[in-house]
Amino acid sequence: MKHIITVQHTQSVHHTNGMVGSWTDWDLTELGKSQADHIGNKLKDELTDKKVVIYSSDLKRAKQTAEEIAKYMGVKPVLRSELRERNLGKCCGKSVQWLRENMEGPEQTVDDKLFSDGESRRDAWKRLLPFFEEIMANDEEYIIIVFHGDLLSLWNAMYLGLSVESYYNVDIHGPAGGVSHMIVGDDGKHRVRHINDMSYIL
Repeated sequence: MKHIITVQHTQSVHHTNGMVGSWTDWDLTELGKSQADHIGNKLKDELTDKKVVIYSSDLKRAKQTAEEIAKYMGVKPVLRSELRERNLGKCCGKSVQWLRENMEGPEQTVDDKLFSDGESRRDAWKRLLPFFEEIMANDEEYIIIVFHGDLLSLWNAMYLGLSVESYYNVDIHGPAGGVSHMIVGDDGKHRVRHINDMSYIL
């Protein structure tokens, strides 16, 4: 049995100031820190006496979310660059308005890029896939993974056995602070017990 808990990082500064997230290294807001603290406190009660491993993107907003959760688990997050948000290239550090006014082309397929120096969704999928396969193959039973929105939507598709091409037909994309419980049984079946549960931030 493997119990995977995915967490989309909580409120970040870029959620409040109209700027692009992506690889720009934003901090959590004070509200975001409080939300992450609440998530950790509630997960602590659910995972009492369990040996937990926490993985996180190395970008600040995810790392800070993971650190707030980890203090309740008595562990240190393992930072992985593979879990970074999708790289949108030259619009990093710019506003969302700038992105809309300057994008080089629409994303009509998973191979399209908003900006030529950024990642397509297939690029991000290929970056994430080795990590996904590592998690599925290792012997860790209780795992918390702190993600960003775009990468988490790709993880969800992988977990459900979908292909990257399914993205434009199926998109499981949640809000900041959403917590999902995914359980792989001894029979190998992939189960979802909760999806994007927002009660944890309260």
